[in-house]
Amino acid sequence: MGSKSSSTTKRAVYGNTTTSNPYAFSHTNNDGTTSGFQKGTAFQSIYDIVNKTTDSLLNEYLNPNLNSATNQAKLNTFASNLNQQTRNNLENNIINSLSKRNMIRSSQASDLYRNLSDQNIAAIANFANDLISNSQDNTAKMLSNLLSYYMLGANYLTGMQNNSLSASQGNATQFVNSNGGNNAALQQALMNAVLNIK
Repeated sequence: MGSKSSSTTKRAVYGNTTTSNPYAFSHTNNDGTTSGFQKGTAFQSIYDIVNKTTDSLLNEYLNPNLNSATNQAKLNTFASNLNQQTRNNLENNIINSLSKRNMIRSSQASDLYRNLSDQNIAAIANFANDLISNSQDNTAKMLSNLLSYYMLGANYLTGMQNNSLSASQGNATQFVNSNGGNNAALQQALMNAVLNIK
């Protein structure tokens, strides 16, 4: 009579483990590891901003124009400051001084304002040309900075995941199957390091 052979398999089971700090968290079990940034942190803000703005910034980089939000903000700020400063200078340093001495007529003041307006229009047009010329470089720098900060967060999450996996293995138990059976679902879960970033 032949003897019946049976095999015994041992598989490590990941312990249900959560590691966290003020910046991020990571949870590991047999289904894998789920990690994310803590709400309200700088890492979460950068992650959200990069995900929301990358498409528009890439489009702005490839197709620089004055209608982009960044260029419009710069142009409006420049024009507003220029108009206010030059008007104040004209009134305080020239028109008011001359009128106190009764040395200027209203038609002359109107001419001064018209000349000032023409000069400001030319200055704003030059600034707009410079914006378009420098737009691609400025957008590239912005993208580079954002992605650099984004990768700091991604690397931080990777460290959290590694810590969680290490702690989970330390909390692991042994699964023993002595009937020669094969728990395919458990083996698959153990073979795959499923890393999901929320």
